[in-house]
Amino acid sequence: MDPIDLKARPLVDPQRGLVSREIFVDAQLYAAEQERIFATQWLFVGHVSQVRRPGDFVVSRMGEEPVLLVRDVDGALHVFLNSCRHRGMQVCRYDQGNATEFACPYHGWTFDTKGRLAAVPALREGYFSELELARWGLVEARVAELKGSIWACWDAATPGLDEWLGDARVWIEEFFGVPDAGAGELELIAGVQKWTLPCNWKFGAENFSGDNYHNVSHASVDQLALSPSGKAGRHQYDAIPQKPALQNIAYATTGHSGRGALYPPGFDFLSAYAAVPQLHAYYQRAYAAREAQLGEQARFVPHGGTIFPNMSFSNGRTSIALWHPAGPESCEVWRYYFVPQHAPAAVKDHLRRYVIRYQGPSGLTEEDDMENWNLAHRASRGTIARRHPYHLAMGLGHEMAAGREPWIARGGTVMEGVSEQNQRGYYRRWAELMGAL
Repeated sequence: MDPIDLKARPLVDPQRGLVSREIFVDAQLYAAEQERIFATQWLFVGHVSQVRRPGDFVVSRMGEEPVLLVRDVDGALHVFLNSCRHRGMQVCRYDQGNATEFACPYHGWTFDTKGRLAAVPALREGYFSELELARWGLVEARVAELKGSIWACWDAATPGLDEWLGDARVWIEEFFGVPDAGAGELELIAGVQKWTLPCNWKFGAENFSGDNYHNVSHASVDQLALSPSGKAGRHQYDAIPQKPALQNIAYATTGHSGRGALYPPGFDFLSAYAAVPQLHAYYQRAYAAREAQLGEQARFVPHGGTIFPNMSFSNGRTSIALWHPAGPESCEVWRYYFVPQHAPAAVKDHLRRYVIRYQGPSGLTEEDDMENWNLAHRASRGTIARRHPYHLAMGLGHEMAAGREPWIARGGTVMEGVSEQNQRGYYRRWAELMGAL
């Protein structure tokens, strides 16, 4: 596409906390996002529990690109563009499985698990043996693994995953760790829930970055006994009296963010599970082991956040969402639900039932969110609406450096309670990558 100069357009004003509605509805901006953001950043593509054995594969996405996450016959991970180098057909049409090769169903070009072109029909009579197989393997992305999470990036100039995450790396380590902080793994419950929303992909990403202000939307859900506590509320921690203030943490240079709470020593937040004896016993053992290993860090309970641009994690280590762009006015959501691999079956089943009630297309809380995003998008499309920016200035000028704040906040800025600093950081990074600042 032709380069576009966005600096002359007032799209994001971090100093005043203003964000133009254009960035959610403009087709030219959407096309530029695919070039400047999704083609350059590290993107979450899967989890090791999906590809444990040599030959295991699962389909995934990187922005609009269909990709194939594969563990090759020697055990190495690869992420390939799921498109034949001949005429573009997807070489794999199954969501997941195990294979020793991928044969394009259109003309039969066949690739091995390392992405190499291994066989071509009519190689001698059609190509006169002149086709250089080594040059026409599957297009491959860079790949990196962190605590079982698998990430990929198309751009060779982008820093490695650790440097790219920066201080926000600790949130990924925390989320993908097991409750007892041991050496075990999380595992994905069954497959991935996938559905389409009639809104721009950024609505969900920025909401989960740290929007603690919209609980009015969930007033009806908060009256139900939805959480594992068996008492009214949506979260594991709703049943806990005198909860500490929520910490919102933003990383200005990367756009990543997180939110959580640091509980005081001896605080019994395990009471959240008291209504279910097996769940309570499991988390009592897990927390005792975690506290012995981590000390103060054990008392920090992460609630969620967003790794820029489109991976959100929520409810401790329960679920993540990917907000895949599917056009300027459409988003394909993928939700993953995790449980500790070695937890008792009763614990896994209870957590499974909880997250399905809470999130996803059947989740009561996410149904509220989806209505908000859908109608906000619809109300932002018109000529008059586009003249008026969103106001995201809550808490502006009152952020504080991490310093004495929780260990997990190092390198970020912190605000307690409700604020929109995380959203401002998210859109600042969007604007920088888009060349709009």
